[in-house]
Amino acid sequence: MSAMVDIVVPVYNEEAALPGSIRRLHDHLTDGFPFGWRIVIADNASCDGTLDAAHTLAGELDGVEVLHLDEKGRGRALRAAWASSRAPVVCYMDVDLSTDLRALLPLVAPLVSGHSDLAIGSRLAGGARTTRSPKRELISRGYNRLLHTVLRTRFSDAQCGFKAARSDAVRDLLPAVQDQGWFFDTELLVLAQRAGLRIHEVPVDWVEDLDSRVQIVPTAWDDLLGVVRLALTGQLIRFLAIGVFSTIAYALLFLALRTGLSPGASNALALALTAIGNTAANRRITFGVRGRRDALRHQLLGGLVFLLALGLTSGALAVLHALVAQPAPMLEVIVLVMASIGATLSRYVCLRWWVFAEPSPRVDRLLGSEAVPRAACGSRPTRSH
Repeated sequence: MSAMVDIVVPVYNEEAALPGSIRRLHDHLTDGFPFGWRIVIADNASCDGTLDAAHTLAGELDGVEVLHLDEKGRGRALRAAWASSRAPVVCYMDVDLSTDLRALLPLVAPLVSGHSDLAIGSRLAGGARTTRSPKRELISRGYNRLLHTVLRTRFSDAQCGFKAARSDAVRDLLPAVQDQGWFFDTELLVLAQRAGLRIHEVPVDWVEDLDSRVQIVPTAWDDLLGVVRLALTGQLIRFLAIGVFSTIAYALLFLALRTGLSPGASNALALALTAIGNTAANRRITFGVRGRRDALRHQLLGGLVFLLALGLTSGALAVLHALVAQPAPMLEVIVLVMASIGATLSRYVCLRWWVFAEPSPRVDRLLGSEAVPRAACGSRPTRSH
C-alpha cells in the first residue's frame, strides 16, 4: 500500500531516545492505522550517534526512511522532508512522543478527507489533558496569548510538536516561511491563517519530557523576534500603505472642495469620504475580513474613529486660522496632513483592538450574528532506507 501519510520525526542528538520512540511509533502504525504510511527520521546535523541509530532502524523496520541534512534547524529539517514528500498528507511529531499517539488518526483524518488544510495538536483546547511544570504552562499560555494579541491568531496552540498538513497546501506556503528553527511552526500557521486555509485542532493528551533539548531562553528570544517580523510584514505594513493612499486622497479632495466650501466643511467632507474607503480597505486588506457579516457594524464603529480624526484635524485648522488670518489652501493641507498623521497611531489602535476585534460570544448574541468556528478557520538533504 502506497504511503498516504508521511510522518516526519526531526531529530538532533537524540541517539538515546530515538530507537525506543521509533519502535513505539512503528508498532502503533502497524497495529491498525487505516492509511498507508511512511516514517521519515529527519536528522539535522546531529554530532552524536543519532544518524547511525536512524540507519539501523531503517534497516530493521519496514516503512522507515532516513533524511540527513548537514545543517542544523528543526524548521530546515521539516521543510526538506515535507517539500520532497510524495504523500498527499505530511505530518511531524517530536521524538519524545510527548503527545499520545491515539491523537494521530484524528489529526490526519480531516486532511485525508479534504475537510481541512492543516491540523494541529492542541494542549490548550477544551478536552486536552496535559502534565507539565507550572513554568512551561505559563510560558506556553503567555506565548499563545501574545500571538492572539499581536498577530490575531485564531488557533490555540502554536508550539505543540504534533502537526499535519495537506502536501499541496504546505508546498504553497513553504517558500514564504523564512524561519529554519523552532519558530517555523508558528510562522507556517500564521501564513496559513492569512491565506484563508482551514486549520483543524485536536485536543491532545500531553506529558512533558524532562529531558528536552529545547533551550528555553534562546528559543523564546528567537520566537519574539519572529513575532515582531511577522507583525511588521503583516497588518502594520498593510495599514500604513492604506494610510498613505488615504492621506493622498484626503488632501486632493480637500483641495478640490476648498474652492467652493469653507475650510471646516471641506475638511469634514473629505475626511468622511476617505474614512469610509479607509475602513473598507482595512477591513478587507489589513484585517482579512471577508463577506458582508458585520460590515455595517464595522462602518459604524469606523465612523466613531472618524470623529476622533475630525476633532484633531478641526482643532489643527482652528489653531492655524488663529495664527494666520488668511492661510493659503496648500498651507491648510500641510497642517491637516500633519494632524492626520498624528491621528494614525490612535486610528490603528482603535481599528486593531476595537473595530475589528473578534466579538465575544455574548456580543455575537447581542448582535444576532453567529460566531465563526475556530477550526474553520544549505546542503542538499539525502534520503535513504
